[in-house]
Amino acid sequence: MEPYINITTLNDYIFCPRSIYFKKLYGQYRTSTYHRTPQTSGIIAHKSVDTATYSTSKRHITGLRLYSNAYNLCGVLDLYDSDLKLIVERKRQIKVIYDGYRYQLYAQYYCLLEMGYTVEKLALHSLIDNKRYPIALPNAAEAKQFKNIVSQIRSYDLHADYQPNIEKCRQCIYSHLCDHSLV
Repeated sequence: MEPYINITTLNDYIFCPRSIYFKKLYGQYRTSTYHRTPQTSGIIAHKSVDTATYSTSKRHITGLRLYSNAYNLCGVLDLYDSDLKLIVERKRQIKVIYDGYRYQLYAQYYCLLEMGYTVEKLALHSLIDNKRYPIALPNAAEAKQFKNIVSQIRSYDLHADYQPNIEKCRQCIYSHLCDHSLV
């Protein structure tokens, strides 16, 4: 059996496939040794979801452990509204809707479906400005693309040819470790 991929790894992989390797290197250390202000702020903003203290309403499910045997994914649900049949992925601030954000939502969607929940809507929520962005359920092409990304993560080779992106390298907390970094 292949090991589970953490749902957050989908976003990390889209940002930079090499970051997954460096994140695992730092895995045993306290995040304060390598996180920058945006990562720390994101963890603080996410605390109410991670500790399931976001809401006392029975319709809001937060912090639920998620698993998908079909995709070998695991993670933690941000927010599911059972009345609206809505999954919400919360981010501290959303300036651009990145593919990695959508893939995290899709992963939560597939996990919940496998776990017997009904999901009709997906959304991203920006905490800083309190804006919600509806995201369409994955169509057949997006489902295939999602499956392909999961497969790419499983087979990623750190030594394969890689073309770094200067904008991503500037934002990367692992750039000082990376032999391909452009900063």
